[in-house]
Amino acid sequence: MTPEDQNNAARRILDSFDRNAESQPLNSGGQMGLDDGYAVASRIADARLARGDRIVGRKIGFTNRSIWPIYNVDAPVWNYVWDSTLHDIPQDRRVALPALPNLRLEPEIVFGIARSPEPGMSAHALLHCIDWIAHGFEIVTSIYPGWTFTAPDAAAAQGMHGSLWLGPRVPAKDFTPAALEQFSLTLEGPDQTLTGAASDVLGGPLHALAHLIAEIPRMPGASSLTQGEVVTTGTLTDAVPISSGQRWRTRLDGLALPGQDIRIV
Repeated sequence: MTPEDQNNAARRILDSFDRNAESQPLNSGGQMGLDDGYAVASRIADARLARGDRIVGRKIGFTNRSIWPIYNVDAPVWNYVWDSTLHDIPQDRRVALPALPNLRLEPEIVFGIARSPEPGMSAHALLHCIDWIAHGFEIVTSIYPGWTFTAPDAAAAQGMHGSLWLGPRVPAKDFTPAALEQFSLTLEGPDQTLTGAASDVLGGPLHALAHLIAEIPRMPGASSLTQGEVVTTGTLTDAVPISSGQRWRTRLDGLALPGQDIRIV
């Protein structure tokens, strides 16, 4: 893609997000690479920063290798979490849907960064860079009709990020790398139950974090992770379509984090 193509794509995608509207994939002809997607995403981030949005963390998408064939992707992608998209799950457990198209729910493990991690760190070293760990939900969106796209499309479309909802933050010192590689999660909702394992997420959430650290330089202008940022590490099950009025519950086995019981509003 030329710089002009990247600018035009960024304007089109951001406009779709702003208007809660669908848009055709950029990569329908297969001409884009993942670096093109990140170049578009970088221009969108610049536009959001210019209008006053603030970066508070990162999201990693498609770390769950078991769902790659479903979405026609073959690699994870990352993008930003914003001050306007980060929320705590409230006491009444009511989670509001963002005004975006084709919403789906993903149960995830989220890290709060205590100090800047470096490429090549071991799982033990990465854990020492984390302040707290939480279980929460990312609500993801597809501006592309039918959830049909490629990995470059997903990278360009702000990593499909809609909003992030966090449960209680538990000190990272209460966890071990082994526990973060071996737990499982059950997601229960209207008429369906899904299960997932930490090992599906690139071998575990710490491994997903290591992947993010290595991938950050692929987005032009992106800075390294810093203290205070949140990182959500990818869905442990397939992403499930959601709508107002639904109740969703999770249970974690083998990890000292409480499950969540939310109602979508």
